[in-house]
Amino acid sequence: MKFYLSSFKLGNKSKDLVRMMTPNKKIGYVPNACDYTNVDIEQRNEGNHYDMAELKNLGLDVQLLDLRNYFGKTDELRKKISELGAVFFRGGNTFILRQAMRISGFDIIFKELIKRDDFVYAGYSAGICVLGSDLKVLQIVDDPVDKPYRELQDTIWEGLGYLDYVILPHYKSDHPESALVDKVFEQCQEISIPFKTLRDGEVILIE
Repeated sequence: MKFYLSSFKLGNKSKDLVRMMTPNKKIGYVPNACDYTNVDIEQRNEGNHYDMAELKNLGLDVQLLDLRNYFGKTDELRKKISELGAVFFRGGNTFILRQAMRISGFDIIFKELIKRDDFVYAGYSAGICVLGSDLKVLQIVDDPVDKPYRELQDTIWEGLGYLDYVILPHYKSDHPESALVDKVFEQCQEISIPFKTLRDGEVILIE
């Protein structure tokens, strides 16, 4: 699997996202990091629409992939993802996204996707933070106790485990969370947690 990891929105290497994909230009847009309990639905929908429009402007066939529709239906989610060439996870709350991944079985499917070289995992902010192993330090930025799904009321502290470091998006950027990211940066240094910082606009490519 290939990875397109942006700090915020598409970032400054959007042409590489298209290049990394196979002729299958279908991409599933996953909005679940913004399933906050008290979410502003109108604002969330506007954000989803903006992101999906940006992906469409790249010439991609964008399909909404709401993991809530696959809770307890891992086989159905696996079949849907098999039709795609990529997935794109928007930002929001890392812990909420991790819950949605667990309940839908995406974390199981993820282990299968890693073995493929014809599939792209893309996203920004929470959508890329979840790739680390230990999410505890991120509670400085994201609320770990917001539990929007009745199917799972436990906080999941471990990420998908693909990366052996924590990604810190919005570092030194014009973003509302940048000041909190500075605190995460300091804590990672204090307790020797491996990390990489990303300023908004920057992208990590893994091919």
